[in-house]
Amino acid sequence: MRLPDFEAWAIFAKVAEHGSFARAADELHLSRPTISKAVGRLEMSLGVSLFSRNSRQLSVTETGRLLLGRAQRILLEAELAEGEARGGKVKPSGLIRLTAPMTFGVRHLSPILPAFLEQYPEIDLAVNFSDSLVDLVAEGYDLALRISSLGDSSLRARRLCTVPLHLVAAPVYWERIGRPQHPRDLKDHKSFVYMNGAATGMLRFQKHGTNEEYLLSQSSRFQADNAEAFLPALNAGLGFGVFPQFMVDDGLKSGRLERVLPEWEMAEIGLYLVTPSSTLRPVRVTLLLDYLTQIFSQPHLDTAL
Repeated sequence: MRLPDFEAWAIFAKVAEHGSFARAADELHLSRPTISKAVGRLEMSLGVSLFSRNSRQLSVTETGRLLLGRAQRILLEAELAEGEARGGKVKPSGLIRLTAPMTFGVRHLSPILPAFLEQYPEIDLAVNFSDSLVDLVAEGYDLALRISSLGDSSLRARRLCTVPLHLVAAPVYWERIGRPQHPRDLKDHKSFVYMNGAATGMLRFQKHGTNEEYLLSQSSRFQADNAEAFLPALNAGLGFGVFPQFMVDDGLKSGRLERVLPEWEMAEIGLYLVTPSSTLRPVRVTLLLDYLTQIFSQPHLDTAL
């Protein structure tokens, strides 16, 4: 009986994690030819390609994605075994890849990361700040922070807190068009349309304490895939929009912005931690998940965000 090529499986998992032979070689302190030969050896043994390669990009094939979970499990179990054998004295280390919405990530995630990095000096972070919905499994991410109303998914999601939404504009805009008494009063006015939402250009309102609903189809003055891009035009009185509280709170407190129709609610959204479906994950990822949960599950965040 021939034993599986455990080293090659572990190297395959590391190359997929980093999306690069060179970066995997650097972390494992192996030469690039050694990394390449190990993956080639595994592909030859399996009779399938695990990566699609060209001069600019390395991506996991469909077959590779199917096998990646098992490769990660082999690597994780080996790391856990070594940690136990050494009395748990091995420091958490390695790269964590995560993605977060642009504005929220810069304003609220970035300020809390230094404390985590100081606590775990052997852990490295690679953060993708983007409002686009990233495929965690296909693109090799360990976790995502998402602000949305999540539907069914094969991913695992943990709700951290509520993110209130407000219908706002500059006071000068409301003075010009008249302050609405009902969402239908806005149907002939142009607004800011966020392009990465689940239902682009559609705002569903429900009157608090009743079953009365109104679906507003937005007429666009300005479209963008990042809501912060709207703020200069919003402050200048060039339209209205629906924004998460953390983006407009300063403007509301200073009077630059004014909220209307507070008695009409929109579909509740939340801040979620999202991870691939596997329950097995490196200790470093679990540590970051616990840290983010502790920070963003604080009771005051339901109003602060």
